[in-house]
Formats: sequence, structure tokens, C-alpha cells
Amino acid sequence: MRGGGDACGSQAGAVSWSRATWRPRPDMGSLSRPSSSASHGNLPHLLLFFLFVGPFNCLASYSRATEILYSLNEGLPAGVLIGSLAEDLRLLPGAGGQDLLSQSPQHSVAERNPPLSFSLASQGLSGQYVTLDNRSGELHTSAQEIDREALCLEGGGGIAWGSSISISSSPSADSCLLLLDVLVLPQEYFRFVKVKIAIRDINDNAPRFPISQISVWVPENAPVNTRLAIEHPAVDPDMGTNGVQTYRLLDYHRMFTLDVEENENGERTPYLIVMGLLDRETQDQYVSVIIAEDGGSPPLIGSATLTIGISDINDNCPLFTDSQINITVYGNATVGTPIAAVQAVDRDLGNNAQITYSYSQKVPQASKDLFHLNENTGVIKLFSKIGGSVLQTHKLTILANGPGCIPAVITALVTIIKVIFRPPEIVPRYIANQIDGIIYLKELEPVNTPIAFFTIRDPEGKYKVNCYLDGEGPFRLLPYKPYSNEYLLETTKPMDYELQQFYEIAIVAWNSEGFQVKKMIKVQLLDDNDNAPVFLQPLVELTIEENNAPNAFLTKLDATDADSGERGQVSYFLGPDAPSYFSLDSVTGILTVSTQLDREEKEKYRYTVRAVDSGKPPQESVATVVITVLDKNDNSPRFINKDFSFFVPENFPGYGEIGVISVTDADTGQNGWVALSVVNQSDIFVIDTGKGLLRAKVSLDREQQSSYTLWVEAVDGGTPPLSSTAKITILLLDINDNPPLVLFPQSNMSYLLVLPSTLPGSLVTEVYAVDKDTGMNAVIAYSIIGRRGPRPESFRIDPKTGNITLEEALLQTDYGLHRLLVKVSDHGYPEPLHSTVMVNLFVNDTVSNESYIENLLRKEPEISIEEKEPQISIEPTHRKAESVSCMPTLVALSVISLSSITFLTGMGIYICLRREKKHHREDENLEVQTPLKGKIDLHMRERKPMDISNI
Repeated sequence: MRGGGDACGSQAGAVSWSRATWRPRPDMGSLSRPSSSASHGNLPHLLLFFLFVGPFNCLASYSRATEILYSLNEGLPAGVLIGSLAEDLRLLPGAGGQDLLSQSPQHSVAERNPPLSFSLASQGLSGQYVTLDNRSGELHTSAQEIDREALCLEGGGGIAWGSSISISSSPSADSCLLLLDVLVLPQEYFRFVKVKIAIRDINDNAPRFPISQISVWVPENAPVNTRLAIEHPAVDPDMGTNGVQTYRLLDYHRMFTLDVEENENGERTPYLIVMGLLDRETQDQYVSVIIAEDGGSPPLIGSATLTIGISDINDNCPLFTDSQINITVYGNATVGTPIAAVQAVDRDLGNNAQITYSYSQKVPQASKDLFHLNENTGVIKLFSKIGGSVLQTHKLTILANGPGCIPAVITALVTIIKVIFRPPEIVPRYIANQIDGIIYLKELEPVNTPIAFFTIRDPEGKYKVNCYLDGEGPFRLLPYKPYSNEYLLETTKPMDYELQQFYEIAIVAWNSEGFQVKKMIKVQLLDDNDNAPVFLQPLVELTIEENNAPNAFLTKLDATDADSGERGQVSYFLGPDAPSYFSLDSVTGILTVSTQLDREEKEKYRYTVRAVDSGKPPQESVATVVITVLDKNDNSPRFINKDFSFFVPENFPGYGEIGVISVTDADTGQNGWVALSVVNQSDIFVIDTGKGLLRAKVSLDREQQSSYTLWVEAVDGGTPPLSSTAKITILLLDINDNPPLVLFPQSNMSYLLVLPSTLPGSLVTEVYAVDKDTGMNAVIAYSIIGRRGPRPESFRIDPKTGNITLEEALLQTDYGLHRLLVKVSDHGYPEPLHSTVMVNLFVNDTVSNESYIENLLRKEPEISIEEKEPQISIEPTHRKAESVSCMPTLVALSVISLSSITFLTGMGIYICLRREKKHHREDENLEVQTPLKGKIDLHMRERKPMDISNI
């Protein structure tokens, strides 16, 4: 808690404090201060004082800051009652206490004269979600539904200074808060209320996986209990138990299970656990559905497809399906003719399944020279012409080699048959355009485009002739039925000029005796405009410093076109979304900007550019240009206000937070980093650069200096740095830290002669005191708290002026010494301070023996203190402030346990009774020793001392 006159809050808001809120019973009466003779009869008044003065002890201040906390669930419909400010602030009769703000406790808020009104101080984001009844002060939900996840992505909340009224339990650290500032008018009942509405989370969001297809790869040799983290866990915008709690699989395939691990941040990650032996060759993939479930009631779920792929290892070797093949080759076979092919199978994948073929070392070199084995394909070709001395039988042992494997073996027995006859004949007839033996086809011709007919003849007329196509390309040779010797050459798929422009194939014919003949065919493709220009980068990201020179170079765009000739010539154009001050050269592709760019005006530009070729019809492609404007230090720091004013209570502790100096810089990065420093008074004040908090190094005393004027400089981190200054005014608020100083009388031993002929109502003397404080802290009241003498009640003191007058005519029996103990008390807050002085009045016709009177003063016994309140007319709220000293104890007790209100109330009453008795004892012993007959310093008085006389 902060002490002194700032208990009601100040503009500085330098110290955060809280007070437990007590609701007084409706049957309690008005407040009064207990007297020195307090008994059990005064206990209700004291209890009422404690329970009632807390919420309203600031009514006499110039402003009142109150904080109220409500809580409600998100997603409520319009019109739901959140709370009644009039009732919760105890502005209504029967709302937990007497309405201290109304002139008549029996009148409602609307019946006040003038009536109270409630209004929002600002129409911010929070005002869109709630409505405020201006007359009744009731808060309701508005038509705009509150979505906690959309509203509070970063959390919210603020610090309010002043009394705090708790309507619901305190929110947790991750609460979402709506903040409202409410004004209570008219001015004489002015209140500034800060309303916090905590939005409680409900389970209105189901868990959601960021992707719908999740893949996990497991090696097939993974041991049992292998754990694999499943990336892309589900997310749930809800909080706490409403968030993701567990995962499960829809089908575990009897091979897997699922586990969930939670880290120190509370994030849960699912892990896939292998529960059986895997074999990719048996099954290379498992598909299931992973389900995430939250902890709501009822729980909500989200799902994604989980594909578990089994990765291959080299656990299989090549195998031949046969152990031996028989091959027949005719002696007139053409060199290069394939005679057979061997093929082994490896069930693995990729590099693990690579097979190479080789001859065994047992194969004679002559056989190797005659028959060539392709090590990659396993095709055996006739490598040289068969001569007359060649062996007619060859045994070829072939090995299939795999990585890390024992080779598989197959035997090829080759038998050579020697024949002599005339080769077959091939007669072409071209359908496509043919010039000088070259066939010309357009690219993108449809499938099955006919190219040529071929007639195959056997000159011997006794052998069956077969025909096949040799070479690579999108062509095929088919028998043309119903003729037995006619073949059609056609395309099998569209051809692409940009991939291959020229093909060379062969038509091969051979008869049953193994003799063959070959006809070479050349095919040339013609280009068509079937390709659009292609940008090297579909997304061109550029940076440029702001304040650039006009016509600054940005980049050179480059697009290529796979077509040939003019069909591949590219022109460049800006898209329709490009700002007018950007230019693009259509021929070179150079991109420039004609004007200066300002990052503070716009930081990023995004538009399209087009590349168009010259074909008919033309084709084009589009790229996106993203230009980021880099910051330069061209903006000085700016203070939110040119002048800042803070109100701080005096005796404010050293290094306490006086206020926040808000400053901004439109630049970014280091150019926008701002450092704050105090230019003057740096020996007293210091500023926290990171938070902008202004602090005083020492405690401040208003009586020494009531205000300070500072200049604060803000310097950014640019090169060169820029700066600005702001004026700070600090006004010290008075605290009642000075008791009244009695200037007259000057001593408890001085006395005054009062003639017996003094008329009733005459001014006899005065008590005069001053107070160094200000405001109500300096308002002084005078009272007589003790009397002794023949008839001392004949004298009374004016509580406002301190004048002591004679009430009744003096009698013969009134002669002698009258002693009046006067209490001089201020009306400070939170606790009044006082001094005492003894006024001695000697009733006689003359003073014949001064030593006799002085002896009486020394021997006079002590005067018992009556402890009467000063009878000065002040505002009721100031009288309540005199006994606020009990509140710190009550607040401290309430913080310990709000659940024990009855116990704490009793403890507060007991402590206050003890404290009042202590004050009573202090009043008996406290007095100002100032001589009545001594010299008076007239400079300490605002007026000359009065000459008292009854004549």
C-alpha cells in the first residue's frame, strides 16, 4: 500500500497497490470517531468505521480511480448481464452498504437530483463487445459475439491505480481481458472506473493437424520398440484442459502403437512405436488415421491420414528364374544383332537392387570376342562376323552381381548354324513429307500419325520373313492387315521439338534362316510455338533503401523461351497491379523506379510482370516482383506528448515509478531504437530506457520544493543519431507529515490575568498555531481536552479561530488559577496530527505576587484529558479520513485470507481499539513546551499577537 495523500490514486500512477473490498451491512449508521472513554457501546461505531470508510475514504479527493473485475465465458449471445456497476460500486441502497454518494439513501440512481449517469470514456475495441446502460450502469454482452481465440492472440490486461473491487476470482496469467474506462457523472459524484472483463475459455475449437497427410518412414530392419516422433502435431487454440490431451490411431495394424510425451512447456508430441518385425518386400506401406483429442466435456477430436512408409535395406540378392537357356544363331547373322537376353530379379529397391552382368572366368576369350554381353541390360549381341572356323557350340556362363551378394549363375548354350541364301527386301512408301531421305514431321502431331508403309519380300520365296523396328523414339511398326507382307510406321505419342529434334531408326527384316536386312529411316521435327517464356525466378525479391535517387536501377528480369526463331523472342511488360512510378524496359527487362520511396509510407511493394513471346498466337508467363524498402534513419524520435505532467505524493520512496515517458520512432531496427536520458536534474531523477519509467533517486519533500521541471532527451540508434526533447513537470502532492506548530501561547508555564469584571462573551486570549502542510492537511481545529480550577467550564474555545472567550460572569468563588489543556489538531489524511498547549488564566483584580502564581503552576497536579473532538464544521468525508490509520492493518489481514472475513473483521476491530487507546495515551503526554511570557517571533506569525485586556 502507498501512504499519504495519494491513497486515492494520482496521475503519476507510480505505485501499484490493492485494497480488499468490504461490504458494510445496510443497517449500519453514520461514521463517528470513538472518544477516549470508548466502551462496548462504541464498538458498532468502530466496526462501521472499518467496514465503511475503506471503499469511500477517497470521496473528498479530486478524483477516484476504482478497478472492477468481471469474468464471463466466450461465445455468449447478446444481452447477457455481465454486472451492475451501480450495485457493485455500492451506489444503490441495499447493494451491500449505504449509498454515501446520494443525498437520500432511499433514492435509486435514476432518482438522484441530479441523477447519476454512466458512460464509456473511449469507444475502443472492448466497447464493441459490451453495452453499457447509461442510467442503470448495467453491462451486457453486445451482438458481436466474443471469440477468445480471435480476440486475445497475445493476451491482454493492464494496471489500474486505486481501489480494486473484485467481482470474480482472480484470472490466471494466461487470461484474456477486455478493458473499459467508465465515467460516473455528474461532477460532484465523479468517479473514474476501470473495468476488466476476463474472458474464460470454453471448448469451442477442435484439435487440428496443420496438414491432412502425414508421412513417417521406418526402415524395414527397425527393431521392436523403435520410437519415431510424428512431426506436425495437432494444435488447439483453446487453453488448458481444453487443448490437445491425447492421440490415438484408428488402426494399429498389429505392428505399431502410439505414445505421447509432454515437454516442460506442456506441449504434447505423439511418438510412433514399432511393435513387430517389418519386411518391405511383404508390405511397403501402412495407412491409418491419427486422431487428436482435447480434454473438453464433451471432448472434440481432429484427424489426419498417417502414412507409414517402410524404407528398403539390402536384404535380397539377384536371382535367375532359369538355370540355363538355349540360343540358336545362323551363320549369316548380321553383326550387332541381339541373339538373347538374360534377366535376374532383385526384390530390393534403388541402389540395393542394381544388377550388373558379367561372364564367368571359365568362359573362353574366343566366346567373349564373338558374343558381347551388356553388363547393364544382360543383352547378348553378335559382336563379330561368324567365320568358317568358328566353333558351332559355345557355353556362356553369366553372373548376375548385386551389392554385397554372391552372384547368381545362368548358363547360355549358343549353337551356330551355317546357311547361304539371299537376304529379304524392304520397299518403303512414304506418307509424311520426305525430302532427300529425311522425313519431316511437325511437333505436337497427334498420336498414331502415319509416316510410311513398308513392304517386306523374300527373294527365295520359301522362307518366312519377320520385321521389327530397331532404335529409340516414339514410333512403332505394325502389320497392316489383311496383308501379310505390309507394315505401317506411325507415331506413339506427341513429339517435343525442345526435347529432341532428330531421330534415326531402322526397319529390320529377317527370315527363318536367320538372315536379316536393315533400312535406315531419318526423322526431322519442325518447331511450333508451343512453349511460353519462363522466368528464371518466378518470385523476384528485391531490396532498396528508402530516399533513393530517381530512376534507380532495381534488377534485370530474364525469361527464356524454348522455341526457336522469332517464336523464342521475349518482350517484358508490367502487370496491371504495378504502381505507375515503376518502369520496365520491354527489350532488356531492366526494372527501374522513377521516384523516391518512403519506407514509413509503404514498406513492401508486390506486383506482377509478364514475359510475352513473338509467336502466333503469342504465349506469356507471369512472375511476381516483391520489393522491400529498407529503412534509413530519417525520422527523429517522437514523444507521445510534448509536455508530460505527473502528480506524485511527497515522501515518495526512492527509485519508485513516477510515470512512463512514451516515445516512438517511425524507423525500424537499430534506427528505431530509442534511448532516453534526463538532461537536467539528473542528480535527482533517472529514467529507465527500456520501459521509459521515470524514477526519483531520493525521497521528495514538498515542503522543500513543491514541483520540478525536467527535460528528457530521446536519441535513436541511427548513424548519425537523431534526437528530440520533451518537457516533464512533476508536482508533489501534500502528505500530512507536519503537526500543527503552536506559536501562541509560547509556554505551558505562562499565564494571563483575567479581571473579575470581564463581561460574558468577551475575548480573553487565543491559541494560535500554523501547519506547514497544505489543503485539508493544514486546516486546524482547536478544542479543550482538559480543565482544572474553581470553575474552568466558564471558558470556551472557538474550534476555528482558537479564540478563548468567557461564557458566564465570574463570581467571587471563581478567583484563582484556571488551567485549560488545549488540543490543536489538523485534518490531515490518512491520520490527523496534533499538538497540545496549556493555557493558564489567573482570575483576580491584580497580580500582586508573581512568584506565588508560578509556584501554583509548578505544584498544580496533572489535568485528566477529556479527549473531545474539535468542534469545527468540515465536510463529513474529511472526518472519516482521520481514522484511516486502521486500514493498513485491515488490508494486510484481508490479503492473508479472504476466506476468513469474520475472523479478520474481529482482528481489525481489536487492533483498532488498541490503537485508539495508544493515541489516547500519547495525547495525554504530548504537549508543546512554548513559554507564554517569552518573546514571540513575529516573523513566524501571519498577524501580530493580540493584546488581551478586560478593561
